[in-house]
Amino acid sequence: MTQLVTRFAPSPTGFLHIGGARTALFNWLYAKRFDGKFLLRIEDTDRERSTQAAVDAILDGLKWLGLDWDGEAISQYARAKRHREVAEQLLATGGAYRCYASPQELEEMRAKARAEGRPMRYDGRWRDRDPKEAPPGVAPVIRLKAKQDGETVVEDRVQGKVVFANKDLDDLVLLRSDGDPTYMLAVVVDDHDMGVTHVIRGDDHLTNAARQQQIYAALGWAPPVFAHIPLIHGPDGAKLSKRHGALGVDAYRAMGYLPAALRNYLARLGWSQGDKEFFTVEELIAAFDLPAVGRSPSRFDFVKLENMNGHYMRATPDGELMAILIDALPYLPGGPALAAKLDGEKRAQLAAAMPGLKERAKTLIELIDGAGFLFAERPLAIDAKAEEILARDGRRHIAALLPRLEAVADWSAATTEAAVRDYADVRGVKLGVVAQPLRAAATGRATSPGIFDVLAVLGRDEALARLRDQAAAG
Repeated sequence: MTQLVTRFAPSPTGFLHIGGARTALFNWLYAKRFDGKFLLRIEDTDRERSTQAAVDAILDGLKWLGLDWDGEAISQYARAKRHREVAEQLLATGGAYRCYASPQELEEMRAKARAEGRPMRYDGRWRDRDPKEAPPGVAPVIRLKAKQDGETVVEDRVQGKVVFANKDLDDLVLLRSDGDPTYMLAVVVDDHDMGVTHVIRGDDHLTNAARQQQIYAALGWAPPVFAHIPLIHGPDGAKLSKRHGALGVDAYRAMGYLPAALRNYLARLGWSQGDKEFFTVEELIAAFDLPAVGRSPSRFDFVKLENMNGHYMRATPDGELMAILIDALPYLPGGPALAAKLDGEKRAQLAAAMPGLKERAKTLIELIDGAGFLFAERPLAIDAKAEEILARDGRRHIAALLPRLEAVADWSAATTEAAVRDYADVRGVKLGVVAQPLRAAATGRATSPGIFDVLAVLGRDEALARLRDQAAAG
């Protein structure tokens, strides 16, 4: 039985965008589900726009998402000699021909098509002409001698049976006049040579599938199974743009999302599995199949992604989340500065604060923001809401409470809470009336993890010093 082989074939003209990441994920899941191979091909034939930086960004994005590929990444450009060999093979068998149409003639065809309100199609003028009639000084292209009547049928695993009239599929260029292969030829040759059995890609390639199927037929090769998945739209139903979230995977990392959360979210975009929302990698692999991929475009929703990310942050064990955060610091706003302060003591404090921090954060950026009180230096900068709390009797409560806290020898969340509750009872006020000024004085903010956890994490000396600063300011 032939082993199932999928592939992801991005063009390195920019970052790994979110739609490409989902395509890669679907190919990866399908290969894993059926014990197949997932291959990576860099389609770098556009030499002017392809960059090594983009290649590196694509590889880095896939690795961050946990999508490992089999073997080495293949460069399409490096295989140009093989592509030219196949074009010459088609010439020899009559499946292709040399076309000497001049740029001016091609422009006339375009103008006529525009005037008639139809797409430009080559009119086949060199299809059956003798090359001896070629005008001097014109370097020919090589075109496929496509079928002119009948239909090309693509049996698509997602879109169903899709029929194309051959009269609408003209003789496409296989080799340019400079000898460079076109995308259409290169894709077919590479997929065949790499043993690709299933091509899973965006439905904007559906017409390409018909054209490529004709190349397969001309070569006598069996085409792969095609599965064209709908594109991702924005929440408003319009084509996904940067304002919706059509960003690179690197941007999502910089926004503080966890790879597991983004992977789970992308898997659920266009693929249904009952009402289940959260999947482990193993569950995704076991459940994923093409019949469950819908035909309608899915809508990207940042609110859902954030909620899913918050779930993953809460569910991730503290030590594991700490490791993820530290690995992410170089990519997060303010992360490198925080990393420089993360000595042994601060690392221990951050680890101790993690249970409270992750409950309040939906992203790693929010987690860092919540942990800001650990890295703040005295005297603390007090924000407006915290100052308002301190100004209305807050500092007076702190000054009165200080002797009780200074008397606490065994400093912990439980012992400091007991001291504060005792003070509140004596004064006849609710606990919050005292806890809020404590929070403002200890963190400089009106919100934070539980204040007694904060006092414990800061430690006795630092916590008391911060409280004394505010008592003195009153």
